[in-house]
Amino acid sequence: MASVLGEKDAIREVLAEYCFRLDADRFEELAALLTADGTWETAFGTAGGRAEIARLARRLAERRAPRPRQVHCVTNIVNRLAGMRANVASNWLLIENASDGPRIVAGGGYADEMVKKGGAWLFRHRRIDRFITDA
Repeated sequence: MASVLGEKDAIREVLAEYCFRLDADRFEELAALLTADGTWETAFGTAGGRAEIARLARRLAERRAPRPRQVHCVTNIVNRLAGMRANVASNWLLIENASDGPRIVAGGGYADEMVKKGGAWLFRHRRIDRFITDA
């Protein structure tokens, strides 16, 4: 059995991997970080199940196409681990290239319910709050 610190580190890896997949438009791979019946709740809509989550993520990205290179950053991670479940709170920023240099486009918080299934941590419910925006 992994240590508490090992489990928390594994969860942080999932949070980071989510950002890499989102920024690279790898929406099916992003959806695979959620349970098969997981929920992805955004300011622009909610999706349930991996196929629907991938479709919503793609639709949201295409709204801004073409878009400059962007990077999601996750910070201030608070992980309340309880066996094979965890409630995780964190903050995020979206930074993108602009003609006058990099700029913060949006930011907010993630509220995650995670579960460990088949030896891997997955989001069961990811709520994305967006409270910093340039629009």
